[in-house]
Amino acid sequence: MSFEFFPPKTEEGHDLLLTAIEELRPLSPDFVSITRTGTGTQSTLDLTAEVQNKLGIRAMSHLTCVHHNREEMGAALDNLWESGVQNVLALRGDLPPGMNAIPESEGGFCYASDLVPFVRDRHEFCIGVAGYPEYHPQSLNPTRDLEMLKKKIDEGAHFIITQLFFDNAQFYRWRDAVHGMGIDVPIVAGIMPINNVAQIKRFVGMCGAKIPHPLLLQLESLESDPMAVHAAGVEYAINQCEDLLANGIDGLHFYTLNKSKATALIGQALHLKQG
Repeated sequence: MSFEFFPPKTEEGHDLLLTAIEELRPLSPDFVSITRTGTGTQSTLDLTAEVQNKLGIRAMSHLTCVHHNREEMGAALDNLWESGVQNVLALRGDLPPGMNAIPESEGGFCYASDLVPFVRDRHEFCIGVAGYPEYHPQSLNPTRDLEMLKKKIDEGAHFIITQLFFDNAQFYRWRDAVHGMGIDVPIVAGIMPINNVAQIKRFVGMCGAKIPHPLLLQLESLESDPMAVHAAGVEYAINQCEDLLANGIDGLHFYTLNKSKATALIGQALHLKQG
């Protein structure tokens, strides 16, 4: 079990973030990841080091390579290694609006598959990469998307964290296809507890995930009652995670949005039912 957070924009947000992490500590996370989202007062690298060294929880830093050259990326990796952080999620990063691909540039990176061997050769990091059960929205087709995932693994990545998803049946089909490509590294399922209907619609619109129609109808019927939406989101996530665990998932990675309540309720329920 692992949890994902993003750098806060204010000192107050920083304090709330540390409180949220502490509230999830009783679930004994295997690691906490820090994203590149936002432009806060504290960088991803600094926050990752703080979580690991001050809170004593294994931390993983997200690294996006778009618009960064090798010198900049090397300095970031050295910074992490020297601070004791040994875990990296290697990502391409978001493209500028209207751009579908990064142009080739001397000394830079176009894809996460270019970043992975650079990280691998810099220090002995444990390297994670992203996987897309409903396929990357910019992929040409599902087969090409799987080929790109395999390339990242072949270049030295050690495990996969998936994009958020709500349809386990689609995830199992994708997992079978991943294994069919000869990929045998651990796959960690990305879970996002639903707290807000408009918010989750916006997220799935950006990342290409789908909300199963029965769940969508349920959420829309409750939209005027935030507490009911929260309860329904927690219940759905518990059932989703129980099914994943029963079907041999390697791990669960919760997109917390820097909040602890829903994730804590889900984690506690899973721990109780797992004995």
